[in-house]
Parts: sequence; structure tokens; C-alpha cells
Amino acid sequence: MLLLPLLSLSALWGFVLNLTVGDGQNLLRANTLYQTIGVTSTDLGLQLQAERTRSVAAATTRKLTEDLGEQRARTDTSVLRFQRAAGEAGDAVTEDMRPTLDALNTELARLGSIRGGIDAGHSSRLTGMNEYNRVLDALFRLYDHLVTVPDLALFQQASSLQSMSNARELIAREQALVGGALLSGDLSPAEVTAMTEYVSSRKFLHARGLAGLDVSLRQPYEEVFGGEAFLSFSAAELSVVGTGRPPADADEWNTAVTKLADQLDKIGAASTGVIAERATDGATAIIVRIALAGGVGLIAVVASILISVRFGRRLAAELAGLRTAALDLAEVRLPRLVQRLRDGAEIDIRKEAQPLKVSGSAEITDVAGAFGSVQRTAVEAAVGQATVRQGVSQVFLNLARRKQGLLHRQLALLDTMQRRTHDPDRLDELFRLDHLTTRMRRHAEGLIILSGAAPGRAWRKPVPVLDIVRAAIAEVEDYARIKVESMPAAALDGAAAADLTHLVAELVENASIYSSPETSVQVRGDLVSNGYVIEVEDRGLGLSPQEYAEINARLADPPEFDLADSDRLGLFVVARLAQRHGLQVTLRASPFTGTTAIVLIPKRLVTEREALPPAPDEEPIELPSRSSKRPKPLAVVGQPHNGLPRRVRQANLPAQLSQPPEPPPPPPPTTERSPDEVRDLFSAFQRGTQRAREEADNEGDDS
Repeated sequence: MLLLPLLSLSALWGFVLNLTVGDGQNLLRANTLYQTIGVTSTDLGLQLQAERTRSVAAATTRKLTEDLGEQRARTDTSVLRFQRAAGEAGDAVTEDMRPTLDALNTELARLGSIRGGIDAGHSSRLTGMNEYNRVLDALFRLYDHLVTVPDLALFQQASSLQSMSNARELIAREQALVGGALLSGDLSPAEVTAMTEYVSSRKFLHARGLAGLDVSLRQPYEEVFGGEAFLSFSAAELSVVGTGRPPADADEWNTAVTKLADQLDKIGAASTGVIAERATDGATAIIVRIALAGGVGLIAVVASILISVRFGRRLAAELAGLRTAALDLAEVRLPRLVQRLRDGAEIDIRKEAQPLKVSGSAEITDVAGAFGSVQRTAVEAAVGQATVRQGVSQVFLNLARRKQGLLHRQLALLDTMQRRTHDPDRLDELFRLDHLTTRMRRHAEGLIILSGAAPGRAWRKPVPVLDIVRAAIAEVEDYARIKVESMPAAALDGAAAADLTHLVAELVENASIYSSPETSVQVRGDLVSNGYVIEVEDRGLGLSPQEYAEINARLADPPEFDLADSDRLGLFVVARLAQRHGLQVTLRASPFTGTTAIVLIPKRLVTEREALPPAPDEEPIELPSRSSKRPKPLAVVGQPHNGLPRRVRQANLPAQLSQPPEPPPPPPPTTERSPDEVRDLFSAFQRGTQRAREEADNEGDDS
């Protein structure tokens, strides 16, 4: 608690100190840039402007004068001084400024080719002038980066002066262009267009610069713009733009533009001095701020640390005791209480919700009391939730037991009706009703599983895996799409047979629901080293890897049943059954863009059976065309060392049928057939009748 305010205070002090020191560093950098690049670049700009004016005159007259050569020498000297100063600036040249400086050096390197074009007569007056303009544009872009002052008002004044300086460059361009036109006596259309652009840009820059300057800096410019020289210059440039011809009076033009340029240069130098003086005052203020932020702030931080350390030790000891008690409550007592509630133990709220035992200041004692209130509320809520869960489970169990009893009575009634019915159509309807009742029984068993109880069905002897799979398929609505592939002979513990049937039925039904009706669902099994594996594969759309991971996590460790999450009730039942018998159920993507559910039955539940001999020329197995509570067993599929799996011929025949026929024994006394025998008899009768009808229909179509 005390460390955070100290850190915040120290961070705030460091932040303020960094700001003030950063302002000081900016001032030092700005001064370095001004003393190196700033001074030399100003002279470089003046020399480039002078060389441009003389080069335009030379391109007009096609004569190289001695004055032009001397000016080029002065320009080269200024370039060398500028480049030397740029190297001396060192770290004052920031990363943002470096590309602009490199671009200017690239343009300066083109001076030789620009001069060569003028000397050889290859460059026209406007072309040569534009080449120099490119160099000066790069220089003025560098000027923009030199304006780095921390004070916002000072920065605005410096930016406005920069606009006035750019306008001064445009006046120099007009002077050079019109000067060349006075020598030739005319202006080309391109030169008139360029002159128009210069005049428009100059007016815009003057207006923007005057708008940003304060009264003291703006007044000298307003006096110049109201003077005779500027008015004469303005009238002359408007005449050139309007008529497309150079001024009629060359002396008047030269006098006005020269006088105006001198006035603007003097005002620019004076204004720069004013800005420098203001920057010095700002630097003094920044130094004062640095002293206050560094000295006084450091004293405040040290005093705060000393005071905090004095009171922090006692508070830390009290908080340590409170933390120990709270951790014991959160990590030991409450989890243990919740686990006892899940196990169905009786809880005494008054005994379990004991207050925390801590000592310390009044504030710490109040916090401990608040923790005690939270503990008591949490215990009461947990007991209430456990009571609600037990009540809901009991409701599930009672409803399921009642429903289960009714369904067993309904199944018995259906058996009686099937034995008494001789109409094939009516018998088919009864079989379908029998199938629906079987599915309803599975749903009732699902409610029993959700309540935490066992369904009640069990066998004392092992049950074949194939019978379990067939019984599971019989409880699925779309059973005709289910195809059973090779399944090695094995039997499972009878006590777990009902739950395994329910589990496989849930997986098969899920596969049939979430796949296209035109596709089939494959069920296959295999003996492995640690048990028996049953796979259910569909041809649906599948799930994303994230969804598979989430479902597999729930199957491996089923959470508490949530009444609001009823969309995946079947998977929750599967998870409960798998947890009850130690099964491993995993979902993964199928190679056929579907989902494969893998059920690993542990070896302790598996009893191996003797395999039947293989036969190479049988057809693959198919499910029957109807369902019942006890589906007829399927033919076993053999597996040869080369070829696809094949059915074993006559593998399921009883021993007496596989031997040569013997004289028939005397007829046994007449006894009443069992319900299963009656159902199978009527099923065979129904299939034969249906097959005969189909053959009759086919013969009628052929005729």
C-alpha cells in the first residue's frame, strides 16, 4: 500500500524532470543546429539565389560572364562550409532530420550538371531556373526542421517567420525570371504560367505569415507592404501576369525589387534576433524548472520514503497476518467445505463460518470482520446451492423412475399386441412404436444418470460387444444409416453393459444428427493392448480444433451439471458414464471432413472370446431394415494377411446345422412361443411379404 504511492511519486518526479531536462536538451540541440547548419545554410541560400539570377541571364544572352564564374566560386565555398557544419552538428541532427539533410546534399551534388547544361546552351531560361529552384526547395525543407523550440508560442512565431522567408524566395524567383525576360524582351507562355504561380504563392505565404506573427514582429512587415517599393513591385508583377510581357520600365522594376529585397532581408534578420532573444528567456525559465523539479522534487521524494518506511513496517506485519488468514480461508477452508457439500455431508453453518483471528489496528480488524461476513455468506450460498442441486437431482430421479416404469409397461403391452397382430402393415407400425419406446427409455435413463444414480439394468454374465453395439443402434432414430464394420469377438462386463450401450447410443445418435441424411455412420471396433476400442465416424462438417479441445476437456473431466447448458446434454451424459467406468472418450477430426468419436474401454472390463475361422468370399454386413429391443446378431467379418475384410461363410450357424443332417427327433410337446420368437417370426414374415411385393412391382414395370 505504501510502496505504490512512493513509486507513483517517484515516477511523477522522474516524468517531470524528464520533461524539463528534455526541454533543456531541445534548447541545446536547437542552439547547436543554429550555430552550425543554421548560419551556413542561410549564406548558402543567398549564394544559390545570386547564382540562379546570373545563370538565367546567361541562358538568355547565351554569354558566360566573369561575374557568373565568381559567383559560382562563392557558391562552392558556401557549399563546403555547409557540409562541414553539418558534420560538426553530430547528434543534434535527429533521425527525422537526417532524410531531409541527405536530400539537400543530393540536390547540391547536381550543381555541376545544372551548370553544364547552361554553359552548353542545352538548358532554356525556365529550365535552368527550375533546376536551381529544386535545390532551393530542398534547402527550405531543411529550414522547416531547424525550427525546434519547446515553447508553443515561440514555435508559432518562428513558423510564421519561416513563411515570410519562403515568400522572400518567391520574390527572388520573380526577380530572376523577369530579369531574364527584360534581356530578351519577351516571356514564353510557360514563363507566364510560372510567374502566375510565383505571385499566387507569394501572396498566400505573406498572408499566412502575417496572420501568425504578433504585433511587434508584424508591424515592420506591414510598414514595408504599405511602402512605395512594395506597391511598385506589386503593380509590376500584376502587369506581367496580366499582359504576359515584361515590365515596360526595366529601371523602375529593378529599383523596386532590389529595394524591397533589401528591406525584407533586414526585417528577417531583425526578427530572427528577436526570436533568439525570446528563446534565451525561455531557456532561463526551463533551467529554473529543472532546478525546481530536480531539487525540490527530490527532497519531497526522500521525505516521503522516510515517513513511509516508518509506518510501513508495522502495517506490513498486520497485513501479513491478514493475508495468511485470508489465504487459509480461500485455499483450504472454503474448498474443503465445498467438497464436503458435493459428497453430501451435513454442514453446520455456525460452526464452519468462524471469524478470522487477526490482531492489529482498527482498520485491519474491520477488514477481517468483512472477510468473516463474506465467508459466512459464501458458506450459506454453497449450502443453498447444494440443497438445490440435491433437490433437482431428486426430481430428475423421481420423474425418470416413474417414466421408466411406464415405458417398461408400454414395452410389455407392445409385445402382447405384436403377438396378437396378423396384419403386416399394423405389425410394422407396432415395430416402429416399439422403436420409439426404446428411445424414450434411453432418455429416461439419461435423467437418472444426470441425477447421479445408476439406471438399474445389469447382467451377471459378460455381454458380447457386438450385441452392445446393436442394442445401441436400435435406440437411434436413423438406425438404417448405421453401418457396422469389423469388430473382433470380445465380451464386456455385464454390470457395465447397460451404461456402455447408453454411451454408444448417444455417440451414434449425435453422429447421425450432425451429418447429411445421404451419408452413413460407420461403427467399428478393435482389441488393443490396454482394452477395447469402439469408433463412431460420421461424414458431417466437423468442428474447429478449438471446439474439439473444449469438448474433449469436458469429456475427460466433466464439470457440475448446469441446467442452463442443455444443448450438449448427450455429451454430458457420455462424460458421466465414462467417468463412472473409467472410460476414455475422445473426439477428433475425421479424414472425411467429419468427426470420429473414440471410446477406449479399459482391459478390466473386457473378456476375450474365441475368433471364428475366416472365409474369403462373403458379402459385407448390413443392418436389418427395422429395429427392436434386441436386434438380431450380425455376421462376423473375417480379416485375411492380403485383401479387404470379408464375411465368414456360415460363421454364425449353430453346430447342428454345420453337420450332416440327422433324422429329425420326435416332435416336442407343444409349448407357447416366447415373445422374442414371436417377434422374429413376424419380422421374417413382414420382410418376405415386402420382398414379394417389390418383385411383383418390378415384373409389372418390365412388362
